[in-house]
Amino acid sequence: MINFRLVRHLWLFLAVAEEQNFGRAAKRLGMSQPPLTEQIKTLESALRVKLFDRSRRGAHLTAAGAAILPAVRKFVEQMQQLELAVHEAAAGQTGVLTIGAINSAMVDLLPPMLERMRQRHPEVTVAVREIDSVEAVPMLRSGDIDLAFARLAAASEDGIETLPLVEDRLAVALPREHRFATKRSVRLALLAQESFVMFYRHVSPDYFDGLTAACRTAGFAPHILHEVRSVMSQVAFVGCGQGIALVPAAFRKLAPDNVVVRPLQENIKVVTTAMAWNKDRPNVLVDQLRADLVGRLRPAAG
Repeated sequence: MINFRLVRHLWLFLAVAEEQNFGRAAKRLGMSQPPLTEQIKTLESALRVKLFDRSRRGAHLTAAGAAILPAVRKFVEQMQQLELAVHEAAAGQTGVLTIGAINSAMVDLLPPMLERMRQRHPEVTVAVREIDSVEAVPMLRSGDIDLAFARLAAASEDGIETLPLVEDRLAVALPREHRFATKRSVRLALLAQESFVMFYRHVSPDYFDGLTAACRTAGFAPHILHEVRSVMSQVAFVGCGQGIALVPAAFRKLAPDNVVVRPLQENIKVVTTAMAWNKDRPNVLVDQLRADLVGRLRPAAG
């Protein structure tokens, strides 16, 4: 049986933790401060730990409070999804599909796909969550998401099926004043002495490993000066004169005036977006969306 009192207390705890102030949290929750303070004390008593250090400057998490915050945040998020599913079911809608996607997929790939989904299946509610590529497989396994769009290798992994959707030819982003900026294309081996702006490996392991493997094939290990979370951040760092970056060729359209993107002479392909799902968690909505999507998308031209 669900302990709704505990659920409410955890909800209040999260509000205070995020606001770092009881007054602001109470205003956000639409309640007065004294009962909020009292209910947090009740939660602390039930858990037998102190959750906040209170001072004139606000309320700051104790070590115990910080330790439980990620789990509370995930629990509250799951309760919100449950509430959404209940409301949609009451309204006569037949399903909720939760999609996790990297930022670039949310910009280019998802909008037209979701529009088709809404037209063909208006009874379905689609919830989109931004994720890093490394989160895709664990979240599919846990059931936090039903479908993922991320930079993943094209291989099955313990029940996770992966289908590459978009690939692109590898290019190099250079500051406009760089000595190679006037070349029509650049041989990868010529970049051996350069400083690179790369993805954090923990954000997208497959993508990172693919780039470093290409460099090793060309005879060198890249000297990584900066690590960032997205291709756009790579390009931004290049524009600031902080090195060069290996990026998908399509990003030449998005490069600022102080950055040029030149194709590599080697025809090296990288998967920029793959679709992944958990075959051990059968889902009719996932099957329908995959059937609609496959065949519509072709790999990007290099």
